[in-house]
Amino acid sequence: MPSLGADMDEGTLVSWLVAVGDRVTRGDIVAVVQTEKSDIEVEVFETGQVAELLVEPGTTVEVGTPLARIDSGSTATTSRGPEPTPGSQSEARPVPRPVPAASPARRHAGRVLSPLVRRDARRLGIDLGRVRPAPDGTIHRDDIAAAVPAARPTRRRVSPYARRLAMEGSIDVSTLSGTGPSGAVVARDVPGAAPAAAKRTVDPMRTAIARTMERSNREIPHYYLSHTVDMAATVEALAAHNDGRSPRDRVLLAALELRAVALAARKVDEMNGSWVDGTFVPGDGVHVATIVALRGGGLLAPVIRDADRLDADETMRSLGDVVERARRGALRSSELSGATITVTNLGEDGVEAIFGVIHPPQVAIVGFGGLVERPVVAQGRIVAHPTLTVTLAADHRATDGRIGGRFLARVAALLRSPERLL
Repeated sequence: MPSLGADMDEGTLVSWLVAVGDRVTRGDIVAVVQTEKSDIEVEVFETGQVAELLVEPGTTVEVGTPLARIDSGSTATTSRGPEPTPGSQSEARPVPRPVPAASPARRHAGRVLSPLVRRDARRLGIDLGRVRPAPDGTIHRDDIAAAVPAARPTRRRVSPYARRLAMEGSIDVSTLSGTGPSGAVVARDVPGAAPAAAKRTVDPMRTAIARTMERSNREIPHYYLSHTVDMAATVEALAAHNDGRSPRDRVLLAALELRAVALAARKVDEMNGSWVDGTFVPGDGVHVATIVALRGGGLLAPVIRDADRLDADETMRSLGDVVERARRGALRSSELSGATITVTNLGEDGVEAIFGVIHPPQVAIVGFGGLVERPVVAQGRIVAHPTLTVTLAADHRATDGRIGGRFLARVAALLRSPERLL
């Protein structure tokens, strides 16, 4: 069971997307797990053959509990999804008794098909009757992939949570009209399920968030700093950068804010890491979490990895992608763990400054308010310029105000220098 944040102690296995005997490749989605915040697609971190499924769907187990065993060809290894984050419950626990595959391979016109093969065929619009099986009658994922050029693939996008609601109500998702992004079927599209979905997911999510924030305020000695930045040059440069671009290709100020934090964290690396067992552990890269408000209520913090290596356009695409998928319940487990610093932004809501609460085991969170016209002195004259208030909440065990001030000053300097961000 993957750890998807310091506030996660356990999760419920919703469904397996593979069966014993399936070949899987690192990065494949193999299961869906329900947490207090969302349904998450779990990736496999090994390449090999599924040897055992150790947990039955519907079972709630603690973080770190083995879910499956993957035979890589020499020895069987245990698949847990992402490594548990520092401070999570990751001690060794008894391995549950192996159980039969929850979704065993089935036959289709004499062909042996696993759930993963059937899922790929549905997703790509492949007619299984036209796929040549192996001599033993088995159709593998490679056979499905090879059939793609001869088929007309169609992709039916369904959020994991909507799929589960449809299964509970015995509803065929192929009959539903999707109202989510790009026509995706989301929870509100399942007849009679949307109100119940909101009731079931929001309250536990807020409880989980409150529990994490309570722990943070109790255990972490926060200190706070703020800086007001003259954004006139950057706003003008950003407008010029977006001139003539389609709305889909434009870069938003939020992307430049995230990029400024990532570049500053690379230089002032005392802010980029975790506090574990009484000591600071530097991050293995600059992995920035961005807080996303969900339409049904609650928050998620997907991670943009190696954000300091992305240019402005790449940052915008990555940011837009994780926000869109967070809101339709299509994040992967690896996208909710491993953050080294967090950004929160309430500028669109008219907030001028936000002083965040650190998400343990991280040691800092940066907040951005909205642009506000304020009088500033420019070339000896008082003029009205757009300004931005940037705040820092940092862990006093890991750093002090001087280091925090140096970090915040670097963020501000980057925001005043559009040529370094665009």
